[in-house]
Amino acid sequence: MRVELSRFRIRPDKSARADEWLKMLNDRMAEVLPMLDREEMKIEVIFREMIDGEKYLYWFSVQGDEGKSANSDPDYEVGHKHLEFGEECIDHEYARRDAQPQVIMVPREVARSMQWENPPASAVEFQRREIIIRRNLPESSRE
Repeated sequence: MRVELSRFRIRPDKSARADEWLKMLNDRMAEVLPMLDREEMKIEVIFREMIDGEKYLYWFSVQGDEGKSANSDPDYEVGHKHLEFGEECIDHEYARRDAQPQVIMVPREVARSMQWENPPASAVEFQRREIIIRRNLPESSRE
């Protein structure tokens, strides 16, 4: 299982669109949940935060190692909408910032229901650096 916590900055002029994005996901939950099965997503939570006037979204997830992206499947229209909003709202210059799971505590019954044999084994060795994941931007969008 992969345990992830990632932070993305919302573009300054896209806060209202981010509101629409999150509302769309909540309103279309009946379409979102089947995507989670395809992705082997056990849990996914999107958090929102403001720090010094900057707005951020955080994704927390626990996902099976064999999950497939539902966003690329033509049968999941809501997945394509999700990606479109992300392209519009996420500040890709800031890039994705990943936290490093150090201690994973899951009650045995919950772990069994998730088919997760050894939750503590999903912790990672701490890298004493900021984990920044930049996208490969097309040449036409680089300055």
